[in-house]
Amino acid sequence: MNDSNQLDNFFMGPKRERDHRTGNKFFHKLRNWLPSKEQFYYLPRVLSRNERFIIVGLATVAFFSLLAIPISAHYHATVEVPAHGGSWTEAIVGAPQHINPLLLQANDADSDLTNLIFAGLLRYDRDGALTPDLAESYTVSDDGLEYTFKLKSDLRWHDGQALTADDVVFTILTAQNADYGSTQRVNWQGVDIAKKDERTISFRLKNRYAPFLGNATMGILPKHVWETVKPSNFSLAENNLRPLGAGPYKFSKNKRDSTGTIRAIDLIAFDAYADGKPYIDRITFQFYNSEQSAIAEYNKSNVDGLSFVSAQQLDSLHLKNQLSIHDLHLPRYFGVFFNQNQSRQLSDKKVRLALNYATNKQEIIEKILNGKGTIVDSPLLPGIIDIPDADTKYGFDVEKAKALFEEAGWEFADGQTVRGKTIKTDGKEEALKLEIEITTSSWPELAAVADLLKSQWEAVGAHVTVTTLPVTEVQQAIKERDYAALLFGEVLGLEPDPFSFWHSSQKKDPGLNLALYDNKDADKILENARQIMDPAKRKEQYAKLQNIILNDVPVVFLYSPNYLYAQPKRIHYTGGSIIAVPSTRFDTVHEWYIDTERKKK
Repeated sequence: MNDSNQLDNFFMGPKRERDHRTGNKFFHKLRNWLPSKEQFYYLPRVLSRNERFIIVGLATVAFFSLLAIPISAHYHATVEVPAHGGSWTEAIVGAPQHINPLLLQANDADSDLTNLIFAGLLRYDRDGALTPDLAESYTVSDDGLEYTFKLKSDLRWHDGQALTADDVVFTILTAQNADYGSTQRVNWQGVDIAKKDERTISFRLKNRYAPFLGNATMGILPKHVWETVKPSNFSLAENNLRPLGAGPYKFSKNKRDSTGTIRAIDLIAFDAYADGKPYIDRITFQFYNSEQSAIAEYNKSNVDGLSFVSAQQLDSLHLKNQLSIHDLHLPRYFGVFFNQNQSRQLSDKKVRLALNYATNKQEIIEKILNGKGTIVDSPLLPGIIDIPDADTKYGFDVEKAKALFEEAGWEFADGQTVRGKTIKTDGKEEALKLEIEITTSSWPELAAVADLLKSQWEAVGAHVTVTTLPVTEVQQAIKERDYAALLFGEVLGLEPDPFSFWHSSQKKDPGLNLALYDNKDADKILENARQIMDPAKRKEQYAKLQNIILNDVPVVFLYSPNYLYAQPKRIHYTGGSIIAVPSTRFDTVHEWYIDTERKKK
C-alpha cells in the first residue's frame, strides 16, 4: 500500500468505523468534522510549512487569549492598593544628640528622628495645612484666647501604655520650666494649661496669638518615662538617645562605632499609631560627617537615599536614575544681616543701599543653586503669605551702587582699588577704608555664596574678607552677636510670625533679630499683627512692615533655596511640595508605601 492509500485510510476509514459504533447523529457529524488522533499524527506531513506556522500562531494566540480572560477579569474587579512591607536606608549629615522634642536645635538628625518617633496634637498635611495627629478635634474660643483639644481614643505609647491628657500637661509644664532648658520654652510662655478630663486639655493665652496652633505640632513626651528625671539630668538622660514616643515609628536599635558615636539607628513601624500603622516596615538612618561622605556611600549602594542633597552635588550622584529628587519648598530665606554696632562702614545707610544694588542675586541662583531656588527681596516670602510686592526693591544695578558710594563720600584715592572716606571722630580726622567682613557657616553652599558676594562687592570698590566657621562656632557668634555682616538663614514657618526676627526686644540671645534691628513703628506692627485673628487684616499689617524694614536697609535679602530630598524611586511618596521645616517632610510618612496588593473594588 502506498503512502497515499495509507493517508486515505487514516483520514476516512477509521472515522467511518467509529461512526457505525456510536449511532449518535450529533457525534457522527462531529467526528466526521474533527480529525482523529491518527489524523492529527499525520497532519504535519500534509500541511505546508507556511500552513504549519499559521496554525501554531493561531493556537498560541488562542492560548494566551484564554489565559488573559481570568487575568483581565481580576484586574477589572480589583484595584491596586498599598500593602505593608518594605524598608529603606537614608543618609543624614550629622549625628543624633537629643532625640527629644523639647531639646531640638539646629541638628537635622535630631529633628528628623524626633518627627518620626514623637507625635504632636497636630501635624501638617501634604498641602502644608494643620491637621489632627494625637488630637481628634480642637476648638478656639470667640475671643481667641482659649484652645481646647480632644484626644483620640485609645492612644498608646510605643511601650503599650496609655497616652492621656496627663502626658500633654506634663510636656507643656516641662517646656515652660526654665530649669529644663527647653528650646521650646519661648513658644509656651504666658500659656496656662488645664486638664478637663482624661482626653481633654485646654490652653489659655494671656494675649491673642494668631499662629498659636503651629505650636501644637510639638511632640508630646511620656510622663511615665520622664517624670523621675531631674532637670539637671534632662539633657543628659539616656532616653534622649533611646527615645520612646507615640509617633508612626518606634526606636528599635542603634549602632555605635569604636568611639561610642552613633552611626546608625533602626526604626520600625508602630502598630498602634494614631493614624494607623505605617505601610513601610522599617527605616534605617545612617549618619555621616559631611554631604560628600554621604554621597560617596550612596554611590557605593550602601544607602538608598539622602535626607538632603545640595544643588551643587546633584551631578555627583552616580545612580541618580534610581532616585526621586523631590523639589520641596521651605518658608526660609538667606541674607546678609548687618550689625551696625560692629562696623562704622555699615552704619552708613548709603553703604548698605549700595551693597544691595551691587548684589547679583540671579547669579547666585544660577551658579550656586543650579536654578534650584528663588530670589528674595523682602522679609516675608511670596507663596507663604499672600501680600502685595514691596514698594521698594533693590535690583542689581552696578552704576547705581557706584553712584551711592560717591554720594556718601566713599571714593577711590589715587592708585587705590578700595574706596575710602575721611571721617571725624572726637574732632580728629580718621581715614576709613570700605572694608567688610562676612561671617558665615562652613557649609559648602554658604561658603560659595560668600565668595561670590565678595567678588560682586569688590567689583564696586569694597574690600571683603570671608570668615567661615563650623556650625557650633557660628551659633556662638550669633549668641554673642559677634559679627559685622552675617550670611545666614531664617525659617519663617508656614504661618509666619516675624516677631522674633525683627522686634527690638529680640536683639539679644535667644532672640533671632540678627540685624539688631530697632524701629518703633515696626515694633508696634509686630506686637499688634500677631494678635489679629483675621488673616486678611493681619496681612495688611505685614505688608506695611516689609516696606518699613526695606526702607531701613538692615540686610541684603538674597534667596530662598529649594530643599532637595533624594528618595529611592520604589517609595510611593504622598507628601506635598511645601514643608514647614525639613523634618516635616515625614509628616505623611505613614501614608508612604513600597509594596502593593490588589483588592476587590
